[in-house]
Amino acid sequence: MKIRQPIVTVCGHVDHGKTSLADALRGTHVQEGEKGGITQKISFTSYPIEQLKKACPLIEKSGIKLDIPGFLLIDTPGHAAFTNLRKRGGSLADLAVLVIDINDGIKPQTAEVINILKLNKTPFIIALNKIDNISGWRKLDSGLQKSIEMQPLKIKQIFDERYMTLIGSLNSYGFDADLFFNINDFTKKIALIPCSAKTKEGIPELIMMLCGVSQKYLANKLTLGKDAKGVMLEIKKEKSTNYIEAILYDGELSKNDEIAVASFEATPIITKIRILEEIMPLSPKFKPKNKVHASTGLRIQLVSKENILPGMPFVIYKNNKEEIEQKFKKEISENIKTDKHGIIAKADSLGSLEALLVLLKQQNISVVKAGIGNISKTDIISAKANLEINELDAAIVGFNVSVEEDAGAIKGKIRILTDDVIYKLIENIVEFRASKRKEIEKQRLMGLTTLCKLKILPQYVFRNTKPAIFGVRIEAGKLISNLNLINDKVEKIGRVKNIQSENKSVPEAKENMEVAISIPGVNFERQLKHKEFLYSNISSSQFKNFKKNKDLLTSNEIKLLQEIAEIQRKIKADWGM
Repeated sequence: MKIRQPIVTVCGHVDHGKTSLADALRGTHVQEGEKGGITQKISFTSYPIEQLKKACPLIEKSGIKLDIPGFLLIDTPGHAAFTNLRKRGGSLADLAVLVIDINDGIKPQTAEVINILKLNKTPFIIALNKIDNISGWRKLDSGLQKSIEMQPLKIKQIFDERYMTLIGSLNSYGFDADLFFNINDFTKKIALIPCSAKTKEGIPELIMMLCGVSQKYLANKLTLGKDAKGVMLEIKKEKSTNYIEAILYDGELSKNDEIAVASFEATPIITKIRILEEIMPLSPKFKPKNKVHASTGLRIQLVSKENILPGMPFVIYKNNKEEIEQKFKKEISENIKTDKHGIIAKADSLGSLEALLVLLKQQNISVVKAGIGNISKTDIISAKANLEINELDAAIVGFNVSVEEDAGAIKGKIRILTDDVIYKLIENIVEFRASKRKEIEKQRLMGLTTLCKLKILPQYVFRNTKPAIFGVRIEAGKLISNLNLINDKVEKIGRVKNIQSENKSVPEAKENMEVAISIPGVNFERQLKHKEFLYSNISSSQFKNFKKNKDLLTSNEIKLLQEIAEIQRKIKADWGM
């Protein structure tokens, strides 16, 4: 019985050293070439068993018998979307290395990754990276466990405090964890392996743990099937040629085979392979092949490359289009579930979109439509339908995508939020909805009446009466047509019939604007010449309602409410009420 090499994904929070750790595992220097030191795209590395044994003498010393042919390492950007690489029936990764900076602990992206791993039931171990950043830490040549135990007392106390804090944090996610050398049953506890990608301390122990856990707990899940199954990862352009980077996770694939690639909303794309290349061991280079076996990284050029989307599954085609179509539809519909109402979500790949939907659901945000690719004119039109139903849903979130030019031109009141870091995107949509909810509630509150304070501008009296037309400045709140006004004696003045700004009628005027207003039935000379301010007329019940909802008001509006209350109190006192 042949078994394939396990697929191992290296994941975690940005800047916690994922790529540096992957480099330490494979002995390369990818990190130095990354833009800004942050992984931009997924990369994979084939790590044969012979090289593993050379990199980790502990394997031979410990007497672990390895049947696995090696590992396929996937190094991912920090956001959880790439941890969500999936195949039919679960996660594409057989095992994950979650990288956590021991000095930083669990950060927002770490939490996202943990939730995705938990959701996909992906087994994982934790690399407690950057132990060399603990002030005073000394790298000893006596093995990791002894090195930890032989640190100076003060340094050992700092180390113990930090890893114990992390154990407590993991416990809140439902995971029991401990240092790897304290664990007997790795199915019950998550192993923590302290290490340093910089000094390479703990790297042999990390490799040994990967080998041991894979051999003991994954071997029966790694049986190699016959039929090719894989996932399209990325579409890349090299000079004038388009290539697709993919992972073959089961079976064998020949250059002469036809494959069926899933599409998002249409029938599968049936295509022949023009070029088939396999990733070389511990190298970023690819080598032409006539036949490849799982698990491995591929670079392929297809005869039909139109409409191929990142993250989509592919299988070998044997004139069974209907069967494949049903399987693909089930696979996509299982993971892309939408609601009757909600926002619109777009992402750059199937895995990204699935992760985005998971994280939106955790925030109780419904999604009415989900898709792969840039935000289009059609998405804007769909979102505009929400303006009349629920303004909270008049929004589009896009992860790692851009807005098409013709779409941006018609967006109107639709809120479009895009980001290439998924937790920032989630934060932004949550913040937008909270702000929008407050705005809607305030509109409802202001619909009952409006808070307003006007300063009369006596130098601008355009008509004395029938109606009185004069200038005012909005000192606080908002002025709207038909607003009833009172003076500082709580005497009714009249209703604002019209508002003009720059010789044009306007329905409203905001704080600090200077406008002309007309009030029928008022004689400016007799009633307003010696007055400085006018106020909106608020009933006792409306006043109580404003007071109850003061968290919806600005600081100026709250001051105005207090001023009106003080005026009313003085009038009542003068009248002995």
